[in-house]
Amino acid sequence: MEKDKNNAFGWLLSQSGSRKTKFTASVILAALSTICGIVPYYFVAKIVKLLLEGSSDKGSYILNCMIILLLWLGHALFHALSTANSHLATFHVLAVLRKKALDKLAKMPLGDVISQPSGSLKNIIVERIDSIETTLAHILPEFTTGIGAPVIVMIYVFIISWKLGLAALITLPLGALCYMLMMFGYEENYKRCVKATKELNDVSMEYINGIEVIKVFGKSESSYEKFASAAEESAASFVDWMRKCSLHMTFAMSIMPATMLSVLPIGGIMAIHGTITPTDFITVIIMTVGLIEPLINVMSYSDDIAQMSTIVGEVRTIIDAPVMERPDALTEKPQNSDIVLDDVHFGYGDKEILHGVSMTIKTGEFIALAGPSGSGKSTIARLIAGLWDVGSGSISLGGVDIRKIPLEDQADRIAYVSQDNYLFDLSVRDNIRMGRTDGRATDEEVENAARQSGCHDFIMGLEKGYDTIVGNSGGHLSGGERQRIAIARAMLKNADVIILDEATAYTDPENEAVIQESVAKLVKGKTLIVIAHRLSTIKDADCIYVIKDGAVAEQGTHQQLLDRHSVYEKMWKAHIASKDGGAGND
Repeated sequence: MEKDKNNAFGWLLSQSGSRKTKFTASVILAALSTICGIVPYYFVAKIVKLLLEGSSDKGSYILNCMIILLLWLGHALFHALSTANSHLATFHVLAVLRKKALDKLAKMPLGDVISQPSGSLKNIIVERIDSIETTLAHILPEFTTGIGAPVIVMIYVFIISWKLGLAALITLPLGALCYMLMMFGYEENYKRCVKATKELNDVSMEYINGIEVIKVFGKSESSYEKFASAAEESAASFVDWMRKCSLHMTFAMSIMPATMLSVLPIGGIMAIHGTITPTDFITVIIMTVGLIEPLINVMSYSDDIAQMSTIVGEVRTIIDAPVMERPDALTEKPQNSDIVLDDVHFGYGDKEILHGVSMTIKTGEFIALAGPSGSGKSTIARLIAGLWDVGSGSISLGGVDIRKIPLEDQADRIAYVSQDNYLFDLSVRDNIRMGRTDGRATDEEVENAARQSGCHDFIMGLEKGYDTIVGNSGGHLSGGERQRIAIARAMLKNADVIILDEATAYTDPENEAVIQESVAKLVKGKTLIVIAHRLSTIKDADCIYVIKDGAVAEQGTHQQLLDRHSVYEKMWKAHIASKDGGAGND
């Protein structure tokens, strides 16, 4: 296992599954292509021998030429088939890697995902995995041909004359020495390139996503300087590396193929002294003239091979990342929608955020979480929704620990709507339809959910109504419109538990009242958990949990909490004061 872990190619081949036979076929076909590409030189040598002997047998010439033609056709055919098989297997591996990476992201704790810049994740899943194709698809057939052909040729040359065989190899160690000097410091240089490329990706995503803020606050110059600096470092990392390598590479590529510099004079002297026949001398010349070229082609992949460990390592940071442990099937069915948090502790990294939170939420209750910003309210909601695992303690749903419930089952039972809702670059209709796990909601059901959620009218006011494309991340809509569509999507899901995490934060008071009224109708018999920045929207809750510094400071109904003259009363007075101040300003 450890050996496989450290072997990039071994690990990649392990991902090929049933397509591994195609890699095997690729190697066999490449070997046949190599044989068909070498044997013609033998028949060329026979033709030269016939010419030197003064033969006028046209039949022999034609036969040898026909054999050469057939062998070269076989060489081209087998090479094409070898490449086709290796590419089919490689593209399957790339698809498997991307599917596994995306599947892993869905099962990883949310904190582990959002802690990584989206630009870096996109770079790994798209560009990095894509860059594997060239090496993996070509390395097996090219290595088979590039190494097999010279070995066979040299065996034949050594059979003819071991002295000329050694002469043909004189340039190889000299060129290899230059090549080794070129590779000096490779790992350090490549790591710099990888780091610079990642930085450029992250800065680019930050610049594009924050373009509105940059324009509004006049930060275009400083923001562009950051982007320009990252772009310059990315370019410099490659240019500096190539500058260090160019001289050594020039010598290596010039010296290694120059086999004739040694074969011609040494072979000429041997022919003059009669230690080799002219026919054998010419045969050796023909066989060795392109001897090193295949090796150079193989060596051209050394960069890709050296990079493969780094690339595979990056891909495996996602694919091998720890996930939230959940069973594949439901072994114990929740009896109801009761939610119990028992001494829950949770933290990001080494910093604990929640300190022994306990609460009981009965089926059908309207529960609210209130408290200062950063107190841990959203963290509690996300833990209940199964976006993270608790550090210690437990959360149960219907009497079953949620860690014993498959993620799919938990997702079916809980609808979660956050403050920052993501809409896909699809139509309004399709975004709402995603509320159904199977995606089979009818147009009528979609529109009913929109009406009940109070967003039908504004949707009909859009350019194409329900068929309006919302843009990337819902960018064609306002924040309030995105939230209302997200709520409609959650309502269509018809889950047993509904969590609204400041889901009306971007909604104006008039539309918020409409949404609250709609939600009240839709959640009858369901469990509703609300985190609201406007306390007036949760005063009718069955129980309000006041969260402060990651712990439950107090709990009770709106009136009970006011009567205690504690944290909640101060929050309520501040809320009322802000409303009165806003009214006065109007």
